[in-house]
Amino acid sequence: MANKETANKEIPFEDSLARLEAIVKEMESGTLSLDQMIAHFEEGSALVKRCGDKLNDVEKKIEVLIKKGDGIQTAPFESEPS
Repeated sequence: MANKETANKEIPFEDSLARLEAIVKEMESGTLSLDQMIAHFEEGSALVKRCGDKLNDVEKKIEVLIKKGDGIQTAPFESEPS
């Protein structure tokens, strides 16, 4: 069985973003207890990091594609370790 971190990385970007939006909506509702707010904040922070990392990876891949001058060619891209 995959650990929580591995399982979370497999969630598509769009699903992570949708969950983040749901968390914000729940937190703004004012109906959550303090413990629920803390749990939502922690989950939201992890989602923000995951979405940001994905966007950074995509940006770097686009830069690699653009720098290939004579037509668009892909190049292997390795993200930097966190």
